[in-house]
Parts: sequence; structure tokens; C-alpha cells
Amino acid sequence: MTGSALRVRWLGRLPYAEAWDLQKAFWEGRVQGRSADDYLLLLEHPHTYTVGRNGDGSNLLIGEGELAAIDATIHHVDRGGDITYHGPGQLVGYPIYAVPKLPNGFDMVGHVRRIEQALIAALGDLGVAAWPEEGLTGVWTERGKIAAIGVRVARGVSMHGFALNVSPDLGYFGKIVPCGISDRPVTSLAEILDRSVSIEEAVAAIVPHFATVFGLTKTEAQYGAFARGAAREPYAVDAMVAAGVFSGSNSNGVPLAINGVLPGEPARPDWMRIRADISSDGYRELRRLMRSKELNTVCEEAGCPNIYECWSQGTGTLMLLGDKCTRACAFCDVQTGRPGEVDFEEPQRAAEAVAAMGLRHAVLTSVNRDDLDDGGAGIFAETINQIRSLVPDCDVEVLIPDFKGDVVALETVMLAKPAVLNHNTETVLRLQREIRTAANYGRSLALLARAKWINPACTVKSGLIVGMGETEEEIMSTLADMRAVGVDLVTIGQYLRPTARHRPVDRYVHPDEFARYAAEGERLGLSHVEAGPLVRSSYHAQESLDSALR
Repeated sequence: MTGSALRVRWLGRLPYAEAWDLQKAFWEGRVQGRSADDYLLLLEHPHTYTVGRNGDGSNLLIGEGELAAIDATIHHVDRGGDITYHGPGQLVGYPIYAVPKLPNGFDMVGHVRRIEQALIAALGDLGVAAWPEEGLTGVWTERGKIAAIGVRVARGVSMHGFALNVSPDLGYFGKIVPCGISDRPVTSLAEILDRSVSIEEAVAAIVPHFATVFGLTKTEAQYGAFARGAAREPYAVDAMVAAGVFSGSNSNGVPLAINGVLPGEPARPDWMRIRADISSDGYRELRRLMRSKELNTVCEEAGCPNIYECWSQGTGTLMLLGDKCTRACAFCDVQTGRPGEVDFEEPQRAAEAVAAMGLRHAVLTSVNRDDLDDGGAGIFAETINQIRSLVPDCDVEVLIPDFKGDVVALETVMLAKPAVLNHNTETVLRLQREIRTAANYGRSLALLARAKWINPACTVKSGLIVGMGETEEEIMSTLADMRAVGVDLVTIGQYLRPTARHRPVDRYVHPDEFARYAAEGERLGLSHVEAGPLVRSSYHAQESLDSALR
């Protein structure tokens, strides 16, 4: 193995364009030395056709204009091979791997053969006899081709990979000449075994064989949620939504807390004691200013534990686009509901508030506005411009939602040139579906990478909340992922349950563990990790930026 570890990530379903950019980000991290590790990214795609370097599009049997009718997209990509299909029920694997070097170049052929070998061994474990075909690429069975392979190796590191048909709708292959081979059928595990086969089952079979075939001595795997069948328990956040936790209107069924502690929760330790000082002149003046400008702050809406400290010092985080969020996340106290109309005068008032506070570093965030075509990106950009006009020396940090993966919306914000682009990953891969509704770990990482590409001079930042059921190892792995895709700054803080109806606290993380996170971030090469029990996304934001830029 050329790296120190193989990091395996099951990312769930991700649109092809975002996954392609995510591959590029990990590839770039491997090539540029941000990561010393190889990755195996495992995921599904929505219905997608990809055309490799050997294809000219002629093996698509329907017009590109007809793709929308079958809910599919097409992408022309830089891998080898011709046209293939990706879709639900198909396991796609992207090894971001430092390929061995031979006297005449990198061992691309050997890389393809090793992928074939790993898939063949995994299929054998699942009860399917499979083999390579002389002169062809991929994996074959007596019923036809079961896995396509197409790769690219640049600067010694691979991209793209394999697509294993687990239980896809094979009808989508009828719209193309798969891989340009017209006389050979395509099959799937489900068709051969004549039973339901899950993606989870295929992942479990494949990962050990990849480690063996590629000669890897250490494998570190993080898996997001797999699709759940009727026999499995529902997600906790779904039950919370059904109970009206986020609506602010349902008080029935509130669990009984004794001295603020729910059954099964640990008692709050001494290091989590917060002094509430609402009498300071700074706190009262900032509150008066926000009300006079009809502005919201995330400090109030999300119940930030640092509100007294920050407001007493005259700093706060402005929350744009109203106080109603279109999502319901298990850790958050911002109310979910139907947002109001966009207030186009808000950017000007926000800039006036920043000027009145005399800030040199202003932080802007917003609720999720999935109801808007641009997710609210235009309001972010206009607010940055207004602040820069009134307070030219003030750096602006924006904490943005994911805009549902819309790269144009992200570009709108980035072209306004914020000093810091912050987007919170919130939690580890395994807990994403439990904690964040309508969000995705892979999407968040892709957004952070894209932000850096659009404006390399911008500091890119992300944040994590701990104490929600994650392990220390998972946090360390997440820090490695963030560093690999180009993140500069990370904040890590303790989860504090907003109400008795929200997700219980799993544990209170000791300050020594926070110190280990900061040390690991430094070892990985992150510019700065602000980690501590009371840390939040914008806590000590200016100091963190100054530290990162030193």
C-alpha cells in the first residue's frame, strides 16, 4: 500500500456531478499531499449515463432531449471506456488510489485487473461465479456483464472505478449500447440469485477483498445510512418530526426531565456550567440594536451558550432570510415552518448594524430556504456587498446552507468574495441521516471543495457537534476527510439539547478529548481547529481566522 491507510466511505445516494467533484477533491488532496491515504468512495447515483473518452455519444439510443422523460442525466467524463449507466440499486466505487509506478509509467492495466479481481472474489462470496473476459474490461457471468470498469490515472493517482449491478432497473441499459458492446447482455446480482440483494450486502462483501487484493494492511471504514427496510427501526429524527418537535406548536408527549436531565442522559459536568449575564451594557445594547433593525440572530434562535459572552463584547451572528427553516435537524432549535417573503431591504439593515457595532469581522448565516430557487444565495451576496460598501475594512464570514448542491448558488456567494466561507458538516458520516434532514455528508464535502476552487484566496471552514453518539475515531476520520478536500478551519463543540423533545445528549465530551481533536487537526495540516465544550461555528471567529492566516 502506498498510503498509510485505505479510508472507505459509504456515502449513500449522491448526484453524479457532486460525486465527480468530490472525487476530484480527494484526488487533488492525494496528489498535493493534503492526504497521505487512499480512499474508496462507495455510493449510488440517481439515473445517470456517463460517456468516457472512447465514446462519442453514438451509443446512446435515445436523444439527449429525451433523457428528462426517463428522469436521467448524461455526463461526458474523463475516464476510459464508452457509455455506461449508473442508477439506484447499483453500487458505484471510486478508488482514489496511488497506483504503483512501473519503468514505463504507472500500472493502469494492473489497477484495472486488481479491481476486477476484488469484485470477482466478492461475487464468489455472494454465490455468483464471475470472471474477466480476454480483451474486454469488466466482470462477466454466465448471464452477462455484471460490473463495468472505467478509470483514469493522472499524476499517479486514480479516479473513477467500477459499477456493480446489485439490483438496478435493467431497463435503463436498454437505452444505450452498454460500453459499446452490442452482442452481450447485462445482468445483476438480483437477477442471477433470483432474490432481493441489498447494497449493504454488496458493500460488506467487497471491502475486505479490496484490502486483500490491493495489499492494504490498514482499513478505516465509515458508513452512512443504508436504505432501511420495513423490519428496521425508523430514524429518530423522523419520529421527532412526526411528534411536532420542530413546529413549535405541539407540546404533547414531552419527556419528563428531572433537574434538566432526561432518563438515560449523563448529568451536566462542571465544565459545562454557563454564566448568564443579561445585565451587561454590551448585551442590552446589542439586543436593542437587533430589534431596532428588525434583524434575527442565530445566537438567539439556536440558543447559543455563548450569547452572553459574545453580546457583552458587541459581537453576534446575523441570521438572514427570516426565522423559519425549511428543514428539521435533530440538534437545532430554529423553528421549522413555511418561511415568509424575502425581505430585500434586509441586507442594507444588516450592513447598518455591522457599522453600528464597529465590527472588523462580521458573521452572517441563514435558515435553510429550500423554497427559493437560489436557496437565498442572492441575499447573502447582496449583504456582503452592502457591508463592504459601508465598512470596507470589515471581513465578512458567511455560514451557508448546502443550497441542495446547486453550484450556481454557491458561485453567487463566492463571487461576492467573503473572507471566510463556512458550511457545517455537523456530525460524522454514520449519523448524518439521524441528525440532518435533507442533508448529505458527500454533498457538504463537495460544497467545501467547490468553494475553494471558485475562490482559492477564501478561507474555507466547517464545524462539528459532538456528544450525539459519535466516537472519537469517527471525529478523527472526519477531520481527515475535511483536510483531504481542502478545508482550512474547523470548529468542534459540545451538543446541548435545546428542549426536552430534542435528541438526548449521548455524552459530555471531556476537555482533554477536545484537545486531542485540536492536536489531530494540527497533525493533519489544518490551519486551525477551534475545539472546546462551548465552541460554536462563529465562536472566536476573528481570532480563528487570524490564527489560520498566520
